Amino acid sequence: MDNKYFLTEEELMIRDMARKFADEVVAPTVTDLDRKHLFPEDQIKQLGEMGFLGAEVPEEYGGAGLNCLSHILIMEELARHSSSLASIIDAHAGLGTQPLLKAGTEEQKQKYLVPAASGETLCAFALTEPQSGSDSGGTKTSAVLDEKTNEWVINGTKAFITNIGYAKTFLVACKTDLEAKGSRGISIIIVEEGTPGFTIGKPEEKMSNHSSYSGELSFQDCRVPKENLVGELNRGFPLMMSCVDEGRLAISAVAIGMAQGVLERATRYSKQRVAFGNPICTYQGISFKLAEMAADIEACRMMLYNVCRMKEAGLPFATEATMVKMLSSEMCVNVCDKGVQILGGYGLCEEYEVERFYRDAKLLTIGEGTSEICRMIVSGSVLKQYD
Repeated sequence: MDNKYFLTEEELMIRDMARKFADEVVAPTVTDLDRKHLFPEDQIKQLGEMGFLGAEVPEEYGGAGLNCLSHILIMEELARHSSSLASIIDAHAGLGTQPLLKAGTEEQKQKYLVPAASGETLCAFALTEPQSGSDSGGTKTSAVLDEKTNEWVINGTKAFITNIGYAKTFLVACKTDLEAKGSRGISIIIVEEGTPGFTIGKPEEKMSNHSSYSGELSFQDCRVPKENLVGELNRGFPLMMSCVDEGRLAISAVAIGMAQGVLERATRYSKQRVAFGNPICTYQGISFKLAEMAADIEACRMMLYNVCRMKEAGLPFATEATMVKMLSSEMCVNVCDKGVQILGGYGLCEEYEVERFYRDAKLLTIGEGTSEICRMIVSGSVLKQYD
């Protein structure tokens, strides 16, 4: 196996384990699961047993204790076949568990992080609301402390929350200082499935990621203990943003893995499909598309791996994570478009799979910060840097 990215022996081993699982377990079932909108429950269980649901969580809390790049390699390999599966893990291992790891009390880590990292349960992060997606500072869901009972009383609605139906632990962004403006006064509070006043809606019928469930959550005088607060009171927004930075690395890996999957399928097809007496890969109209796809994937991959090394070295990486998320998500959409074009009519057919990648790719430019929000962040950084 080549090692042009200078991966360590452990990173190579993790990549190969993830690739073998993706090729042998995920690939044969992904089309059927997508067609039937079925959650890949068995595969999630197996990945939990492999330690891949808590890749970056220390071993003392049930995780694998791997570095950032190892986690990214896992996501990339799984996404070569299933964006849904990779997105489930992203939502769980990223925003779902990182706030607990970064700011949770020891009691919270033992109660919620350990089973999440070992794959016993799934986590979900509840931020988006019907009226506030990109504007996360516009959170309306409130949590008021009842000092008589020492309980948070939560009211509000969340939308497009990933892993509903299977997640047992929800980290909910709530406005705890109702007088504060914008992103101030937001806290993260743990709510368990089955808590009175907490209702989980039906999964949305989406264009993409049919096997990854997302939908609405409702809170009506939902009461949870005071100790369910994660981190500092009214300081949830900075904690969320630090986790989002890491989530952008994971979704970049999903984009790169999906694009790689399309390149592989399009290349194989172009070698087999004969037109005018020759395989279509011999014509520049096709071969040039393949060259552009490969170059774009490689550029994003090298940037992503470098940002992972920045994070591992303790360097600031928020702007770079946003850059690579913006570039790789849009790259994936473009690669999928070229892939469908190479396959022609078959590119629209389910059995050739590229149409599924094409459907799934669009979500990448929306989740974890839309392309427009990413441009705002990056441009702001540029303006500060070059005063």
